[in-house]
Formats: sequence, C-alpha cells, structure tokens
Amino acid sequence: MKAIAVDIDGTITDGKRQICVSAINAIRKAEKAGIPVIIVTGNILCFTRATSVLLGTSGGLVAENGGVILSNSKMKVLGDIKKAEKAFDYLKSKHDVEKVQFSDMRVSEIALFRTIPEQVLKETLKGFDIEVYDTQFALHLTDPGVNKGSALKMVAQEMGIKPADIMAVGDSENDIDFLGAAGKKIAVANAENELKIMADYVTKQPYGDGVAEAIERFVL
Repeated sequence: MKAIAVDIDGTITDGKRQICVSAINAIRKAEKAGIPVIIVTGNILCFTRATSVLLGTSGGLVAENGGVILSNSKMKVLGDIKKAEKAFDYLKSKHDVEKVQFSDMRVSEIALFRTIPEQVLKETLKGFDIEVYDTQFALHLTDPGVNKGSALKMVAQEMGIKPADIMAVGDSENDIDFLGAAGKKIAVANAENELKIMADYVTKQPYGDGVAEAIERFVL
C-alpha cells in the first residue's frame, strides 16, 4: 500500500465523535514510515483541514462526501449545492427538518439532523436529482454526480498514486463508493453490514482501534 485513506466519524472517532488515541498513533507511524494518509469525510473542509493538521497527515483531503477536495494546496468544489438547496426547500414544506450546526458553511451539500428516517427522506425527495446518505451522525443531501470514491480517485491522481495502491477504511453507507475505489477495502468492526460484506477485511476492534489494527496489519 502506498497510501491510506480514512473516514473520520465512526472510523477514527467513537460513537461520541471523540478521536481514538490508537488511531492517532497508528496514523503518525504510517506517516513517519513514508505512507501518506488521505482524509475522506462528510465533514466541511475547514473541519477536515483542522483534523489533518492535528493528526499530522500529508495526503489530500476529501470533504462533504466528495463534494470538495483539497490537493496540492488547491481547493476544488465538485458538487452542485443548488441541487441540495432545491431538495431542501421542498423537504421543509413536508417535514420538520433542520440543518446541522455550521451546515451553512457547506459549499456542495446540505447536512440535516437525523429527525426523520432516511427512507422517509428518500421517498419525499423521489424525482429530485439528489443523493441521500445517512452517516449515523447526520443526513446528507448531495449531488449524485460526485461521491467519496470519485473524489478519492481525483486526489490519488494528483498525488501520483493509483487507487489500487490505497487502503481505505470506513464505517457507514457513504463509504461504499470510497471503499469501492480503493485497492484494499477495510471495514471497522462497528461498520454497517453492507460495508462489511464488500470489505476485504473486517477489523476485530471497532472505531479507531480498528483503524490501528488495519494499519499495523496491512501497512506497517
């Protein structure tokens, strides 16, 4: 493996979004060994960048579920937020929904509190050019033209590496395309079943401990 790509929430963090020390240590060991770590998340770019700085990662960044990337110090907005805004306006007329904190800082998608079931949201937005993801932390309305996988491929190309040489680690449904793009697919023990089925390896440990397990086993 020439690079590692990791999700944040539910992968290097626990169910309370607290980062796991074991994941920090493993990521820094990988970086020290010359293996760059790419962060791939549904979070906004400034949060993603701050996480990268604190962790000490040197790979590119994928934010907003593939709607935004940062590579070689250049930011690119890939998703069309107008699609999400149109869907959200209609959704508000049918259900009591609310954007998550700092959602207005998003430039390619809209994130909502999980106050209604994902399936109800999907049924309501049938016919809209929109993708709905439940990350277990928020419901995301995204441009279906982009995803974590397509964005990871772009970042990999700009880093001069092949997606086949990347180990990807995730936990939820928005990580399906992301893992699908990578050469080595890892699901942490707390991951959703759909992700576990497609994974090359399911860690014995959950959350960040699982990330550390995978890095030690397949990279270091």
